[in-house]
Amino acid sequence: MTIRETDLPGIGKKFQVTTRGGEKLVIVVHDDGRRECFHYDHPLADEYVSMISLDDDEARFVAGIIGGMTYKPKALETIEMALDDLIIEWYRVEADFASVGKTIGELDIRQACGVTIIAVVEKLSGVKQINPGPDIVLTADSILIVAGERRQHKQFKTILTNGCDGTNELHRI
Repeated sequence: MTIRETDLPGIGKKFQVTTRGGEKLVIVVHDDGRRECFHYDHPLADEYVSMISLDDDEARFVAGIIGGMTYKPKALETIEMALDDLIIEWYRVEADFASVGKTIGELDIRQACGVTIIAVVEKLSGVKQINPGPDIVLTADSILIVAGERRQHKQFKTILTNGCDGTNELHRI
């Protein structure tokens, strides 16, 4: 399998995947969050066989399905064991969450529950913070990409939404 990535100024990015079976998949990720997927029956084809357009939420759900988040094939069980129950989840910070306006350090997330915030994406500006430090302020509509074990994620949800009482449900995406 080969993957080529191309910047499309003013549009977004284009990813061209050539599969081991000789098919070509082109994915255009637009700056507004839309994804367009084009399927070609061989790598040198000029015309696509099929095309689908997805908005941001649809693309994330499809990625979860393809990535095995909803169904894990039996053959991959041994790979999961190698990750020692590591789970990566995406969370949207809602305006009414207790964490809005607070820094990662103020919330003491890593020490309090053991998860690691591996990225923060600001929805409005599109600014991405990879491996954010303790001084990053969480804002409404931010997307947090978080790694940890299942029990750690549960504790993280409580801290993110309410502090300690756990009455609100976090909107996982």
